Amino acid sequence: MPAWSDGSDADDAGFGGRGSGRGPGFGGGGCGRGRHRPGCGCPRRARRGDVRAALLALLVERPMHGYEMISELAERTGGAWMPSPGAVYPALQLLAEERLVDSETDGGRRRYMLTDAGRQAVEDPSFAGPPWESMSRPMDPADTGLREAAALTSTALAQVIAAGTPEQKSRALEILVSARRALYRILAEDDPDH
Repeated sequence: MPAWSDGSDADDAGFGGRGSGRGPGFGGGGCGRGRHRPGCGCPRRARRGDVRAALLALLVERPMHGYEMISELAERTGGAWMPSPGAVYPALQLLAEERLVDSETDGGRRRYMLTDAGRQAVEDPSFAGPPWESMSRPMDPADTGLREAAALTSTALAQVIAAGTPEQKSRALEILVSARRALYRILAEDDPDH
């Protein structure tokens, strides 16, 4: 079970649509569902407590089944965040244990609804609000170009690894090391407009 679903210490799970899976380490298109891969280019990692807050915010609107909540979150974030059942159902169980949600069986499926205590928790000023509002913000257009370039570079690298001579592989390694250093130099520049 992803730890971020229950608010425990691990906080590296995230959100993301299906990635292309092209190229090791190049983040060819994003993360797998419900899992964050560092450097993938996702617009934002899911913070600890996002699943909990999202479920409470959805249930304010109406009672829902678990998979209905997953679909709603995917729709409201434009497909950017689709938490797995392994994150949603344990979070619902914890909310039930805290007496913030209740459930009933509806046609063989469990439907969840807020209790009075759950409604009060959402109305409390400390409740941050629906997390999908920040998750669905538009992505920087430059991100798309960078991800496409990384995917194409990954394809070229795979061809060098598969068919290149030892000398070509050595030259490719030099290019990659130089490119990595150059990218870090960009991030280290003092003048952001440089």
